[in-house]
Amino acid sequence: MKELKNLCFVVVGSFIVAYAAVAFLNPNSMVTGGGVGIAQLFYAIFPVVTLGSWIAIVAIPLIFIGWVYFGKAYVLKTLLSIALISGFTDLLKEVIKVTPLTHETILASIFGGFLIGLGVGLVILGRSSTGGTTVIGEIIAMKTKYKTSEVLLFIDALIMFASIFVYGDIEKSLFSVIGVYVTSRIIDVLLSGKPAQKAVSIVTNNVDVLSSNIYKNLGEHGTIVKGMALNQKSEKNIILVIVDISNLQVLKEIINQHDPDAFLVIQEASELYGRDY
Repeated sequence: MKELKNLCFVVVGSFIVAYAAVAFLNPNSMVTGGGVGIAQLFYAIFPVVTLGSWIAIVAIPLIFIGWVYFGKAYVLKTLLSIALISGFTDLLKEVIKVTPLTHETILASIFGGFLIGLGVGLVILGRSSTGGTTVIGEIIAMKTKYKTSEVLLFIDALIMFASIFVYGDIEKSLFSVIGVYVTSRIIDVLLSGKPAQKAVSIVTNNVDVLSSNIYKNLGEHGTIVKGMALNQKSEKNIILVIVDISNLQVLKEIINQHDPDAFLVIQEASELYGRDY
């Protein structure tokens, strides 16, 4: 059952990536990042080969490199998603002949980026991989001081820069950057959990009253941390609590009412694992 669920994620995710490229990005001369973005550039230069074929052509050497460095398992899980993305792209573009949903550049960049992120995120949740430039990023990270994310950012920047010359339109390239940003945010949301939560650290001298009121009004579980000021002359008490963004204003009102001198640090709670105590 689990394998079937993963397969469904990969198939649906691959279809969404293909649809985003055909219905939003490619008709508006915009590119995404990674291997699909490189394939779009090659397709614009050599349209005699279909876009789906270019996706496969770009991916093959990268998959082979991945085989050398990461083994057979990496290749097998990547081949399926690449084959599906390539096949779905040509099916939608060459056979069904899907028409662009919009020619408004800003809409194409936002919704195209959203769908690319959704598709890639589903493929990853299905325990597969879209391969692409991730292989290069991971290898360079293994052999240098640079992080994979830094290498991928550099590669995507090169793709965006190259699109200026391929499409001859700097504005479309700038909108492509917006699309890539949207893609990265959607992938983060899918892989990291709920995006609408904040981690709030409250430095207070009124721990008992604040903690009881937070629990009473919000029902949130948190942690009280005892510490010491930087000068080591006075003790500090910190309440750490995770709240939905919708309850953030309520939390602020509780603090203002019971300890207006409290100090707050509000951060994104981008990844939450385990039990909440």
